[in-house]
Amino acid sequence: MSKKVGVMLSGCGVFDGSEIHEAVLTLLALDKAGAEIVCMAPDMDQVHVINHLTQEQVKEKRNVLVESARIARGKIKNLKDVKASDLDALIMPGGTGAAKNLSTFAIQGTDAQVNPEVKRLLNEMVSAGKPVGAICIAPATLTKALSDKKPQVTIGNDLNTAQAIEKMGGGHKNCTVDMIHVDENNKIVTTPAYMLGPGIKDIAVGIEKLVNKVVSMIK
Repeated sequence: MSKKVGVMLSGCGVFDGSEIHEAVLTLLALDKAGAEIVCMAPDMDQVHVINHLTQEQVKEKRNVLVESARIARGKIKNLKDVKASDLDALIMPGGTGAAKNLSTFAIQGTDAQVNPEVKRLLNEMVSAGKPVGAICIAPATLTKALSDKKPQVTIGNDLNTAQAIEKMGGGHKNCTVDMIHVDENNKIVTTPAYMLGPGIKDIAVGIEKLVNKVVSMIK
C-alpha cells in the first residue's frame, strides 16, 4: 500500500494563494517518493485577489478550492471532507494564501484566526501521531493552530515572523534555505523555501528534504 500524503493548498499564486513553485515541488517530491497524493483546500472566498503582473489588488472574487484545483489538475477534495484517518501525513506549501486564507496571520499577526477546518485537521493529525510538514510562511498558521502543543518550527531567519511564532506559543529555529527543522515531539517538519529563496533550485533542496523526512516518519 502506498502512503497517502495530503497537500493542503490555499489558492493559486504567491500573492493571494499557494506559492506555485513550492506546491509543484512538493507534488514532484511526493511522487518520486512513491506516495499517493491527496490535494485539498477549503471551500471559501479568497481574502484578496491580486493581479500577479502588477501586484495590485483587484475587485473580484475567487474561490480557494476552485483556484487550488488548477495546481491539482482538477483532482482535489474539499478540506471539510478530509479526516486524519484518510491520511498518513500532511504537507502545507507556503504562499500568501497560507497566511491569508488558511489563517489571517498576514493581516492580524499573532491575533490571527485559523480557518476552523485547517485547525481541525492539523490537530487531528498531530493528536494521531501523524507527521506534518509546513513550508515557507505556512509554519506561522500551523503554530497558531497548534499553539497548545508548542510546535518547534523554522521560517528561515525573519526576525519579526520568528518573534510572532514564539508569541503564539511556538519555538523558532533559524535555518538556511537548504535545511529542514524537525520537531520530534510533534512530528512536524518545516523548511524556509521562499522565505529565503532566492531561486527555484535553492528552495527545491529543502522541500525535497522535507518531503522525504515526512514520508520516512510515517508508521
